[in-house]
Amino acid sequence: MIEKSVEIPADSIVFDLEDSVPLEDKEKARENLRNSLSTYSWKGKELCVRINQVTIKDGIKDLLLLSEIDVNLILVPKAEGRLDFIYKATGKKVEPIVETPRGVVEMEDLVRSEGVEAISYGAADLALHSEGKISGYEGNVYLMTRLVMTARAYDVDPIDKVYFDLKNQDGFRREAEYAKSLGFAGKQVIHPSQVLIANEVFSLTEDEMKFYREIVESYEKALKEGKGAIRLRDQLVDQVHYKIAKRKLSDYS
Repeated sequence: MIEKSVEIPADSIVFDLEDSVPLEDKEKARENLRNSLSTYSWKGKELCVRINQVTIKDGIKDLLLLSEIDVNLILVPKAEGRLDFIYKATGKKVEPIVETPRGVVEMEDLVRSEGVEAISYGAADLALHSEGKISGYEGNVYLMTRLVMTARAYDVDPIDKVYFDLKNQDGFRREAEYAKSLGFAGKQVIHPSQVLIANEVFSLTEDEMKFYREIVESYEKALKEGKGAIRLRDQLVDQVHYKIAKRKLSDYS
């Protein structure tokens, strides 16, 4: 799987040291990660590692390893409270994963922590720790909206959760499109078959690019004429729409 990941057209590759690794294999997994990074090359991709919970011994061992090897970002499962110490100890960027009730309550502390550049959440763990059902946290508009608003308030990227049904690509697409409509910047995937769909959904189409350029050009022309709002393609366009268009074009320039 590690070798195949070199060719996957994803923005980021996440190596897992947590739930997918049995307790007796944690040391072996860390050694495999170290060896893989010296064997393979992921040109242009962000390399990330999901560590074990930082409140247990394996989590501390993971941080010691990551302070020594060349990865870009640390995913912190069951994240709670301030995480400044992770960035200070390792020098790596941080992405908290909200998976507990306390993590939801302390979401603002998470995104304000030093080194945090993205935040995500996990439906299964949230269901487990809240004594609910996974279905209750899949597409949960309160949770998703709160995460997006908290992240965007502090210029942090909100990343949508994984989608478990690998055979249901239409369902994956619908969930990704819904996440994008709320303001998520991207989506976690757990299989290569989901990557192209995620890339398509979270990238601008040629028509969208054309329309955003048209908004910018038309609005800037209107400003010179002393107008603060215009009609474009039978839609009202004002300063807010102009700023959104500028940001979108900047993100994909």
